[in-house]
Amino acid sequence: MDPALPLALRASASALRRPPLRTTSHCTAEADVWAELRAEAEAALIEEPLYAGIIQATILDQRGLAQALAYRLAHRLGDGDLARLAMRDLCLAAFEADPPASAHAVRDLIAIRERDPTCRRYLDPFLFYKGFAALEGYRVAHWLWHQGRMTLALHVQSRISEVFGCDIHPAARIGSGVFIDHATGVVIGETTVVADDVSILQSVTLGGNGKESGDRHPKIERGVLLSVGAKVLGNIRVGEGAKVAAAAVVLHEVPPHTTVAGVPARVVSRIPRNEEPALTMDQFFGDGI
Repeated sequence: MDPALPLALRASASALRRPPLRTTSHCTAEADVWAELRAEAEAALIEEPLYAGIIQATILDQRGLAQALAYRLAHRLGDGDLARLAMRDLCLAAFEADPPASAHAVRDLIAIRERDPTCRRYLDPFLFYKGFAALEGYRVAHWLWHQGRMTLALHVQSRISEVFGCDIHPAARIGSGVFIDHATGVVIGETTVVADDVSILQSVTLGGNGKESGDRHPKIERGVLLSVGAKVLGNIRVGEGAKVAAAAVVLHEVPPHTTVAGVPARVVSRIPRNEEPALTMDQFFGDGI
């Protein structure tokens, strides 16, 4: 390696040669993820100099993950109605006032790294994955909603829908370690509850049961996998560790640790309790064709 290179760039070049690391259970602290994200950003400066300015401003010039995330969301969601600077301050206020939101973002990043076979570093979802951006933008809108700032919350929701094609009501309750893959066409309604460690693929709808008011949306328990195009309609529960097959339409409660498929969906198999569909991302069931 050229000894004339600055020390930081030499370290970055070394990082480029490292094999991709899969996240382990000990790497859960925000400081750990932030340190690795910064190392990946430094390596990327060499990998793609044309993108260096964005990486520098978004990550390396920021003092922590919350500040970097607020900056990135602002650049993707800011518009003529709410400029980037105002959006950044809004996002940062949410993450600083609600520490769980920042902690949830860390677990969401880890979930992507563990479950998406195309993801080899934290940098990619942080900069580019719209499922991650939509989910963290929702967390800002959710904080605003519970502060009584409903107009701004709805503005953020609208921008997320416009930019990422993913519509999450600010009043919905979503846990941590959630992976929204691709995000296109995902709809999550007002009274939906999504527990920790759930995986949601594109075109999933967690919808209401008509124009009734009140609690009318699904309750998704821990470890559930909602496959491509799955629809869960009404105030029904999808039990822990269940799998909803692609294009299934769920109208009734799903027992824990089962696979449901079809229109309307029916139980087609049982899942061993030691298997976690949301983590394995195994969308197959039965023998197929």
